[in-house]
Amino acid sequence: MIEIKTSSLSDGEFNRGVFATCDIKKGEILHVAPVISYPNEQHQHIEQTLLADYAFEYGINHTAILLGYGMLFNHSYEPNATYEISFENHTFIFFAHTNIKAGEEILINYNGDVDNNDPLWFNED
Repeated sequence: MIEIKTSSLSDGEFNRGVFATCDIKKGEILHVAPVISYPNEQHQHIEQTLLADYAFEYGINHTAILLGYGMLFNHSYEPNATYEISFENHTFIFFAHTNIKAGEEILINYNGDVDNNDPLWFNED
């Protein structure tokens, strides 16, 4: 259903993104990513590494590193996918926000909500 390929949206060292290998219907689950969470006060150590750019908020007091393809979705203010956090199962569940065509890159809004157009933290001065 999904695969990792080179993305034209990313300009980092790896230039990766998540792409659909088949047509995906709105609401369909794309990926379930397990998490490794840690208390926010430990994030100062992660900020010294490349992982800081990939960490997700995980409730009020924790941050999470996502496993699987979870950290490889690129950002869009017009995303075709979104996610929900399952604290009970310690996972992020990614699902199609719109219909997605085979070959299309799957994008999420890094602000968490599909309609949140706030500036991204890494673009702020």
